[in-house]
Amino acid sequence: RVVFSSLKLIPKHSVSKRQRFLWLPSLCFTLGMGFLILASTGPRVGNKQMQIKKEGISIMMVVDTSSSMRALDLAEDDESNRLDIVKQLFSSFVRGTDGFFGRQNDAIGLVRFAGFADTSCPISLDHSSLLSIVSSLDIVQSREEDGTAIGDALALAISRIQESSTSSKIVVMLTDGENNAGEESPLVAADLAASQGVKIYTIGVGSEGMAPVPMVDPRTGQQQLRAMRVSIDEQLLQEIAKRSSGRYFRATDQESLKEIIQEIDRLEKTVIEETRYRQYTEYFAFLSGGGLFFLCLALLLDSTVFRRFP
Repeated sequence: RVVFSSLKLIPKHSVSKRQRFLWLPSLCFTLGMGFLILASTGPRVGNKQMQIKKEGISIMMVVDTSSSMRALDLAEDDESNRLDIVKQLFSSFVRGTDGFFGRQNDAIGLVRFAGFADTSCPISLDHSSLLSIVSSLDIVQSREEDGTAIGDALALAISRIQESSTSSKIVVMLTDGENNAGEESPLVAADLAASQGVKIYTIGVGSEGMAPVPMVDPRTGQQQLRAMRVSIDEQLLQEIAKRSSGRYFRATDQESLKEIIQEIDRLEKTVIEETRYRQYTEYFAFLSGGGLFFLCLALLLDSTVFRRFP
């Protein structure tokens, strides 16, 4: 015979109830840790809400940067040119300083133009980037880039503003000259804006008669002030505004330009509704209490009923 061990020698009912529930402390410890982890996330459920209404529109600013914008006829100090004044008021218009409401909820873009038009900033709610681009705007330096392409600038602005989903869309154009460059017709662009539901507000910038413009004398290399005739095609700008259901304004100095932009600041707006909860039911205390209870129960069971001896 070969002698070997057998489980038959162990009585069938030798496993006690205590041994059968040895897993209970581990379960309580797991539940306790799970409840504490959930409590650390700060769970809550909103039970009272309120409707917040915001107003916003899409605005495409179209700014002339041709050489004629060097004229010093808008500012009283005779040091800031037309473009400097436009940049300053544009920044206040967006930020809401110096008597403006601010356009925090508006999507705003920027098109600059001279002999050619290009998008300096697409339509966006990122106003900090927009204002940084505005501050870096400069007047064209070469004759090849100079000119006033009003039609091209309007057509580009209309195509860009269509990227916005708001129902109210406007284009604000500031120029001090006549359309003498580009391929697009300004009136065709105005008709396109009307068909797309885009209003165009045109602003003729410049004093009446003659304006002082700083010029560099090629012989001496010194800067001199020369008188330049102010030539704004007001009839064209009025027709553009009329066809697109907008308005035409004439700014002859800094104060009148500010008043014009303040009036535009009071344009129609689109109501945007947002739901926010103002009262919540917090579950942090409940989950924390449950976690501590199960942890304490696990420690209690592990040190009493299910205590292990070496």
